[in-house]
Amino acid sequence: MTDSVPEGRAAEAEEAAAVEPEYDPAAPAALNVPRTPTGNAEVDAGLDRLADADHLATDGHLEVYEDVHRGLRDALTALDTRPGPPGPPAPVSPYHQSRS
Repeated sequence: MTDSVPEGRAAEAEEAAAVEPEYDPAAPAALNVPRTPTGNAEVDAGLDRLADADHLATDGHLEVYEDVHRGLRDALTALDTRPGPPGPPAPVSPYHQSRS
């Protein structure tokens, strides 16, 4: 008996090793956190952008998080600046009028 592997089987073993990636615990891994659509296109786009962090090393997450934060902040700001009819003027209290 010999310990050698027939040539055909050795080639198959090399191919299998080349196809199967080695496990790297430090490699980026998806968190698979579910993202529920909100119905607001801007907010949903920001939530979808969070998936980009799944494929980046930890030092790349900050850019994604800042980008999403900026987009969400802009969406909230837009809620305060939407055009529409002006509201009624605020009532003027007689106690706050200046005396001349």
